[in-house]
Amino acid sequence: MDWQAIWLTVRLAAIVSAILLVVSLPLAHWLTFSRRRWTFLIESVVSLPLVLPPTVLGFYLLMSMGSRSPIGRAWEAWTGHGLAFSVEGLVVASILYSMPFAVQPIAAAFAQVDPALREASATLGASSLRTFLRITLPLSVEGVIAGLVLSFAHTVGEFGVVLMIGGNIPEKTRVVSVQIYDHVEAMEYAQAHWLAGAMLVFSFVVLLALYSSRKTKTGWS
Repeated sequence: MDWQAIWLTVRLAAIVSAILLVVSLPLAHWLTFSRRRWTFLIESVVSLPLVLPPTVLGFYLLMSMGSRSPIGRAWEAWTGHGLAFSVEGLVVASILYSMPFAVQPIAAAFAQVDPALREASATLGASSLRTFLRITLPLSVEGVIAGLVLSFAHTVGEFGVVLMIGGNIPEKTRVVSVQIYDHVEAMEYAQAHWLAGAMLVFSFVVLLALYSSRKTKTGWS
């Protein structure tokens, strides 16, 4: 097993999932309940990674993070190293690419909350934040968990974006998906089988846990 690549992949997915949880809750709430006409524009931008080829997104992120870009120069002046081909660059790229997998399940759960409950809370004088914390969020916990799990699993399995942004630097930016590609290129099929099999089992367990939790009072949904 390539434990360095596995550890980096798990650490990257955990960081990305934690950040996405913080970002997705207010974003999903705003997308669900906002009455502004241009909300669909923001929703389209958030959902863009679902249809955009990973290499396209990775290319534009690489251009925006490179040493010649304003963001890249500012980051290098602040930290002393470039943003592209670094763990920090992988985190930024993975957040953008996995965002719809976190936002959409949470927004769908928010939309299913009975509006009468939120209206009753507002009638009783509760603030919007208190209504969210006491009514909307507890009733949407399954969607929040689904978003967290899906964003973690999607980050673990990503290949195109992480290869474009992180490259293939051993013990620095080489994640499991890139390591499998390396093994296949080198015709090391036994090692590729081990890693690919582990990814297959992990993906199946994630989906099994996600779907098996959807049980209602009348049976399996």
